[in-house]
Formats: sequence, C-alpha cells, structure tokens
Amino acid sequence: MNELFLIGIGTGNPDHLTFAGASALNQADLVLVPRKGPDKADLADLRLQILAKVLTNPATQVVEFDLPLRDAANPDYRAGVDDWHDAIAAAWTRAAARVPGAGRVALLVWGDPSLYDSTLRIAARLTPPPRIRVEPGITAIQALCAAHAIPLNRIGSPFTVTTGRQLRDHGFPSGCDTCLVMLDGENSFQTLDPQGLEIWWGAYLGMEAQILDHGPLAEAGPRILATRSAARQAQGWIMDIYLLRRHSAPD
Repeated sequence: MNELFLIGIGTGNPDHLTFAGASALNQADLVLVPRKGPDKADLADLRLQILAKVLTNPATQVVEFDLPLRDAANPDYRAGVDDWHDAIAAAWTRAAARVPGAGRVALLVWGDPSLYDSTLRIAARLTPPPRIRVEPGITAIQALCAAHAIPLNRIGSPFTVTTGRQLRDHGFPSGCDTCLVMLDGENSFQTLDPQGLEIWWGAYLGMEAQILDHGPLAEAGPRILATRSAARQAQGWIMDIYLLRRHSAPD
C-alpha cells in the first residue's frame, strides 16, 4: 500500500458520493470494506451497493474484512481508543496484503473523514506511511439540516459542534445559541433544562429508514427517546444526530 484513498460517502444514500469520489474508486487497485458483525451488516451492504453502482474498472478488487471492536470495558477511555485504532490499522494492513501488488487502496468513510471520524488518525499509524488522498463527503450535519430544511446558523451567529459526552459533562456550550450533537448513544439532551430549547433530530439520514422529529425539547424529547429505542431494537443499530437551538434571539 503506497497510496490510500479516503472517500467520504455521506450518510447512507448512494447518490451522496461525489464524481471525484467515484473517480478515485476507479483509480484504486483495491477497495477495503469493513464488516462490524451481523447486527451492522447493513452498513457493509450499503458500501457494496455504492461500489456496484459506480465501480466500472474491472481491475479494481474488493476485499471485505472484520473490523476489530473497541474494548468498552477499559476504564481508560483514551488508552482504549488508542489500542482500538492500532488494531484497526493492523486489520487494514492484513486485508490489503490479501491482494499482492495493490498499491492504491481505497476506504469508504461514512460522512466526511474530517469530522468526528478517526480514519485519518488510524491511517497515520500505518507503516510505512502511504500517501493520503481525501475526497470529502456530505456530513451528517448537512444531511440533518437538509432533511429538516433549516439553516444551520442564525444570522451572523456562531454554532458549536460537540459530542454527547461533552454535552453531559459541560452542558449547553456557552457563547452560542446553536449546538450540533454527534456521537451520542446516551440521549444526552436529557441532562439539559429543556426550557427555551428546540430540537431537530434525525436518524438513518439519507437512508430509506430515515426518521425525523422536531419541536420544543420538553415535548419532542420523550418522543425521540421512544422512537430511537424502537428503531434501534428493530434495526440492531442506529446512527443519529441532533441540533439544539435556544430561543434567546430572533432569526
């Protein structure tokens, strides 16, 4: 592996792939497709659907491999993540070695590799280090705002992108009235005083199973909890994101 293409594929709709991303795929010798177990088979299948739609180079090979799981029981969160990233880098190397001579290797990345995604950090662990080429994709933030047909920011105002862990530990970020929350498996909006807050929530954005809800947090929050629980049980997994906005300033 002397060149690694990291290609953002959006949030589950094959049409999210850019022309540049499709071109990069067809320049690759090998495309690696991770599998996260039977409960998340849909995620690998969506990648394969994208490849079936855009891959026209008969010389490009596709290899599926098992993605290592993070040890959630490790009390040192950061150390556990570092060990997990080392294991993923090693899994990439083993999978690429199954196709000798594959110099250009591609990986399809959910959303965009630049935003709350560790693919670039994992790629930095490869030895010897390959040249990295990134093709950006549609982020979950863009998909959420598009699905609800809302602007991301108020006029002239900043916004914050954060995680569920940060929201739980530190509350609604200061200095802004709009907050995007990602990577939240704990429904951390429950920790906030809902007075004066509105929420726009979305799960499986861009997919056929897309679910949306919106309203004052006090009213929409319980609906979202019930909907999210039922959807996760039905699908076996869930990817969601939400936007919180204060009513403190008119738009």
